[in-house]
Amino acid sequence: MKRLAVYCGSATPADPRYIELARDVGTALAQQGIGVVYGGGRLGLMGAVAGAALLAGGEVIGVIPEALVGGQGRGGEVANYDCELTIVGTMHERKAEFTRLSDGFLVLPGGVGTMDELWEAVSWSQLGYHSKPVGILNAFGFYDGLLAFNRHMAEVGFVRPAHQGIIMDDTQLDPLLARMRAYQPVVPIVRMDPSTL
Repeated sequence: MKRLAVYCGSATPADPRYIELARDVGTALAQQGIGVVYGGGRLGLMGAVAGAALLAGGEVIGVIPEALVGGQGRGGEVANYDCELTIVGTMHERKAEFTRLSDGFLVLPGGVGTMDELWEAVSWSQLGYHSKPVGILNAFGFYDGLLAFNRHMAEVGFVRPAHQGIIMDDTQLDPLLARMRAYQPVVPIVRMDPSTL
């Protein structure tokens, strides 16, 4: 894995463990020679991952929609010009670029945008747009409920048995990365053309 798309929140929670986690992940990825592809902002966990990776000498590529570059509007991101920055037109183009540039997806704690990115990565794997690993770093039990719901979807029959291993999770980064490196792609429902994203 040369690069991972890192999905996480642009918010800064009151609990300092979340920012510390993001910094630790950015540092660890850089030390292991794994580049970071992320949302291109300076704020929250996203900014902490990128800043720590850059400080440790790692490759960081930001992908940000034009509307968020200057932080316009409530909740806007301020673009991180310290990294290699790609400005795109839409959120969809952003996620397609994440997929094109990365060798897998690493999900840290985040909100609605992070969930959108996670589920699209899983859905695109099912549809054959990519065959890359999707890993959730379940620090502090943040994703316990989501992982239980994913198991529930499988038990009910909404996730095919062949696709139940798409999401990998661990509470620690190193074992999660080891599992992601060993990932065997699933057989997709169809084989969609990635160039159509």
